[in-house]
Amino acid sequence: MVGNKSLKRANKEKFDEFYTQLSDIENELAHYKEHFKNKIVFCNCDDPYESNFFKYFALNFNFLGLKKLIATCYDTSPIVYTQLAMFEDKVKNFPNKNRRAYKIEISEVNDQNNDGAIDLTDVKLLLQNNKNALTLLNEDGDFRSKECVDLLQRCDIVVTNPPFSLFREYVAQLIEFDKKFLIIGNQNAISYKEIFALLKNNLIWLGNNAGAQTFQVPMSLERNNTYIKDGKKYAKFGNICWFTNLDITKRHEQLPLYKTYTPDEYPKYDNYNAINVDKVSDIPCDYYNFIGVPITFLDKYNPLQFEIVALGIVGSINFTCHKKMEILKNGQPTGKYTINAKGTLYKRYNPSIDKKPPAFKNLLTGELYSSIYARVIIRRKQNGN
Repeated sequence: MVGNKSLKRANKEKFDEFYTQLSDIENELAHYKEHFKNKIVFCNCDDPYESNFFKYFALNFNFLGLKKLIATCYDTSPIVYTQLAMFEDKVKNFPNKNRRAYKIEISEVNDQNNDGAIDLTDVKLLLQNNKNALTLLNEDGDFRSKECVDLLQRCDIVVTNPPFSLFREYVAQLIEFDKKFLIIGNQNAISYKEIFALLKNNLIWLGNNAGAQTFQVPMSLERNNTYIKDGKKYAKFGNICWFTNLDITKRHEQLPLYKTYTPDEYPKYDNYNAINVDKVSDIPCDYYNFIGVPITFLDKYNPLQFEIVALGIVGSINFTCHKKMEILKNGQPTGKYTINAKGTLYKRYNPSIDKKPPAFKNLLTGELYSSIYARVIIRRKQNGN
């Protein structure tokens, strides 16, 4: 997908200014209300005045029964400090005020204008009337800075859109400090060795929503999938999902299985003892050995019904074949060769069921093989229904 390619480029360039839309936050957070009562929430990766995470929790402060809301920005953000004129008296003595990191910390949200409802106007008035809610940080506001780590240790739950380029490090910090969290990430992060190990051991799991998602991006971002609306620039990216360690109902739902196993319909890989399943809905109901499924399976994973065995890529499993193959492009020879098909899962090419042309040709036998995109190796649990 074009959007997913753009997200990969952004990751490579370490460009991390993707701002989540309020509607997407609302759609996901609707499933977690019971987790937030009397809790301190920390949004540590966005300018509070631009972050829809901050807006969501400020607007729903009383509905969720929060104890405190903390949000921090970092001083390299292109939008940092652009909307803080109301706090001018607090920062006028700083020579480079447009690049100072700060935090906002609130312990209550009430009806400031007495109109009978709480909205963003009340939040703005609250901040105007309580200048102590905003504090300049001495460091740069990076989530790894001592100030932000101290705030992390004080909080109960972290909810934000972390930098895609630092996703591994960000999650590692949350695990190190044993924090509950709900964060957005690229679905490809599932294949990161460190992240997959957490998924496999049921230390983290996917949230309720996954798929294409639109983010607000800086006007300076040049991508072919961007558009302007109401004076703001947006970009759509594919394969976005939520990662969390907060328990949700979805995680305990049984995946309905109705197909039965046949060797012809479920061929085994040539280099690993598992059958291949191209669609999660096609997992057979009567097979209890190793099964290779698309990584989208994790969106429906129930740990009582299935066991995650491994990630079907090189470095995660031990391949059993070491054949010399010619690499094919669109089914045609390239004159290039590989041993064990570059360490990917592969199965014998079957023109009656395989929609894509073969990717490899066995140099000794002439047999053709299909390359299988990243798979999660799973196994049904005997008592998992």
